[in-house]
Amino acid sequence: MNPQANLIFITSLLLGTTITISSHHWVMAWTGLEINTLAILPLISKSHHPRAIEAATKYFLTQAAASALVLFSSMTNAWQTGQWDITQLSHPTSCLIFTSAVAMKLGLVPFHFWFPEVLQGSPLTTGLLLSTIMKLPPIALLYMTSPSLNPTLLTILAILSTALGGWMGLNQTQIRKILAFSSISHLGWMTIIIAYNPKLTLLSFYLYAVMTTAVFLTLNTIKVLKLSTLMTSWTKTPPLNAMLLLTLLSLAGLPPLTGFLPKWLIIQELTKQDMALAATLISLLSLLSLFFYLRLAYCTTITLPPHTTNHMKQWRTDKPTNVLIAILTTMSITLLPLAPTIPTLI
Repeated sequence: MNPQANLIFITSLLLGTTITISSHHWVMAWTGLEINTLAILPLISKSHHPRAIEAATKYFLTQAAASALVLFSSMTNAWQTGQWDITQLSHPTSCLIFTSAVAMKLGLVPFHFWFPEVLQGSPLTTGLLLSTIMKLPPIALLYMTSPSLNPTLLTILAILSTALGGWMGLNQTQIRKILAFSSISHLGWMTIIIAYNPKLTLLSFYLYAVMTTAVFLTLNTIKVLKLSTLMTSWTKTPPLNAMLLLTLLSLAGLPPLTGFLPKWLIIQELTKQDMALAATLISLLSLLSLFFYLRLAYCTTITLPPHTTNHMKQWRTDKPTNVLIAILTTMSITLLPLAPTIPTLI
């Protein structure tokens, strides 16, 4: 893609996100969402592969429908209450329609079908944008409207997302699809706590974005898209593969690593809210996603594949690793000691 065009699309993406996050009026938030959608479409379809065109079409149709629902819910609320302020969403029907629209935007169950297909048809760098920065505007809208939304509905959506994100990822061999179901599962954890402690949702999203960015950039560096090629990638850059193992375990939420921090705080908050059953259920369902994280981690550092593979072992490269990957990987592994300071920050 032309560098100037690429710069325009990335700038528009950041502009749309900023407009949505900083707006108080529904129409401005909707405008930001539309700018975001139009800016990401060329980045999805830039390879001109049929799968990429299909992914861009699916993404456009889904996001257009979700944006229309956002506008419809805000108009319904304005009709009933005379308020266009985002924080004044009070009409029950508007709240229900808005929850459905944000679930569609984020890819929560049962509106999740588009997300794995779109991620599979996109390049790794675009997949990274779809998994992180494109989730920020809908989560910001959820954050602003969280006092008005139905906690029971959000809890049901969250538990279903965690269950299905773990279950559907079990039999996948394409890494981008596995990371898509991982995103759906993590979004379940963010959604379940939004009505009780919205700042915890933001913390969870920020840490998820750091860990996912580290994983995507590492996979882009070693040029791996499937489990079968991941098994032979250890010969290329062994230190980077060892760090990828730890980052994947952190993304799974294992205790000594950063990924355990949001889950720990969310379970603690749910227990305080007398939701011990929901906390137990979502914790048990996260074991499903732990299985495919462990399989990814196993394939990352395996030195002898358990079965004959047609893929040639790759040449070791001496090309220096990107500094950003080193920083993000370190943050993905070592931030758990910050836990005592988190309550004072939020």
